[in-house]
This record gives sequence, C-alpha cells and structure tokens, in this order.
Amino acid sequence: MQIGVIGLGHMGGNISRRLMKAGHQCVVFDANATPREELAKEGATAVGSLEMVVKALGEKPRAVWVMLPAGRITEETVERLGGLLEADDIVVDGGNSYYKDDIRRAKKLAEKRIRYVDCGTSGGVWGIERGYCMMIGGSKEAADRLDPIFAALAPGLGDIPRTPGRENHDPRAERGYVHAGPNGAGHFVKMVHNGIEYGMMEAYAEGFEILRKKDSEDLPADERFALNMPDIAEVWRRGSVISSWLLDLGAAALAKDGSLSGFSGFVQDSGEGRWTIEAAIEEAVPADVLSSALYARFRSREEHTFGEKLLSAMRFGFGGHIEGNEPIDPQPNPAKAQAHAE
Repeated sequence: MQIGVIGLGHMGGNISRRLMKAGHQCVVFDANATPREELAKEGATAVGSLEMVVKALGEKPRAVWVMLPAGRITEETVERLGGLLEADDIVVDGGNSYYKDDIRRAKKLAEKRIRYVDCGTSGGVWGIERGYCMMIGGSKEAADRLDPIFAALAPGLGDIPRTPGRENHDPRAERGYVHAGPNGAGHFVKMVHNGIEYGMMEAYAEGFEILRKKDSEDLPADERFALNMPDIAEVWRRGSVISSWLLDLGAAALAKDGSLSGFSGFVQDSGEGRWTIEAAIEEAVPADVLSSALYARFRSREEHTFGEKLLSAMRFGFGGHIEGNEPIDPQPNPAKAQAHAE
C-alpha cells in the first residue's frame, strides 16, 4: 500500500522504516531535509512540500499519516491537507492530539468528504523493533481501508501468552491495535493510557526513593540498609508482579549508573496527563493516583529527587525525551528485554 508520512522525527521516521520493511511504499516529507534524505536512501520517495506529497501519491483513495507534535503545527498541517486532498482520501493524525480537536477536525474534513482517523500511537523510539500499539478512532470504513498499514506497524501476537476467553473478541487487539470507536476515541484511549503511564512511573519513582533513603542518618543505625538499586530493579524484572517495560528501562539506566547522576530530575509532561485529569473531572471520576503523578511532575521542576531522576531516565528510555543534563543514550536492548505491555 502507498502512504504519505509527514513528520520524520523519532517516531515518524521509524514508522516509515517499519512500513517499508513490510513492503509498503512511503512518500515522506519533513521541514528538515536531513531525515528526508536519509529515508530516501532507504527506499522512500522524499519530497519537499505537502503539495508534492499529495501529487506523488498515485494510489487512490490516498492516505496521509501526520506524525507531528500536538498543537498548532498539526492543526495547520491537517487544514492544509484538507485543501489538497479529495473525497474519500484519508488523513491520519498519529501524534498526541487532544481528542476534542479530532472531533472538530473530522467534522470539518467531512464537509469535503475527506475521512479523518485519529490514531493514538504508543511505542516510542523502540517501535521500529517492538512494533507500535495503536488505538484508532474514526469510521469503520476508514479503519478497514488502512488495516494493512496498522497490521504492519503493530507488534503482532509475539510470544506474550494469549488471554483465555478471547476467542469471540476482535483479533486485532491481540496483535496490538484496536478500532476504539468514532473520531476522537483513539486519542481519548491513548490519553488515558498516558495518564496511567504517569501513575505507574510515579509509583516506581517513589518506591525507589524509599529504598534509597533507607540508609539515611535520620534512622537508627541498626535500621539502615545500603541497598543496591540496580540489583533490586533487575530482580523485580524477573518474575515479579510489578515487572513491566517501564521497569526494564529504569533497570537499564540504573545498571549504567546507580546514582543516575547524568539525569537532572526535571520531568516534563506532554499534555495527555493534564487532559486525562480534565476528563476525570468532566466525568466526576476520582483519579487520585493520576492527579498526584501529574503534580509530582510539576514539583520536579523546582527540586529534583532520586525518584524524579528515575522518571527522567524512563522517559528518555522509551521516548528519547531530553530533559536537562541527560546522558547521550542509556541503550537498553529491546530485543533482549522481556515482552511486557507498555
């Protein structure tokens, strides 16, 4: 299948590579010429503008995947594509847009009979090897049309044990992607996913902070333990009920530097955590843990604890997020890591 990919950063470039590896044809564009040129060498058709993307897509109805930061740049790109594409063409927003923006954009494009798909995409910098977990919003017709694309990007069944009792359920979920519902549903599910991610990461950070401070001079001498953080993280990865890919990433960072001295402890939030709390308020749903995790990130920008450095390490591990004085690359090996859910 032929598809345009706009935005060739950490994820957009690797999405193109994974699609090409599966035999799909990618027409790629980024404002920066360097990633365009790199992908051209790997077999993509690189072009210099949105107009050229649309022109180069000879297979109709056309499909264009937008992989840009949420906000103005995505808004402007989708609007411009709406003026370039034709009826039955599909625009996919694979970034982290606010789900209410998706609903509005879909309605506007529908006036021109252009179909819109919001695809919450999880996998970070390791998606090219591990595959991407995708939560898709839009019409069934548009989702079905793009199924070969989603199937190529998804992790597949892998070696994760199958869930008993799923025989009569949608098999796509087992392969790592799901049609969540109408426009907005994909990014809404991904938004809550990221809110949960905040909570999980904060739980690890607080736990390791408690372990590390067990050697505090404020405690009685016989109650002080000098605990080995890298070893504890490693043993918890092996059969523990709190094992996860996030713990894998934290363990990899601790193995390289048990004090995490290369991390500042400054932890950014990308927006989904805030939107998740807003949704909880709208629905009158208590979200104590997720709210606390979000506020902890705000606090991290004022003072930096060991736990917050672990948060930075995990964010760098799965998404390449640069926050303060980070090390260049903790290089966890996803091919050797246990296959846990993100």
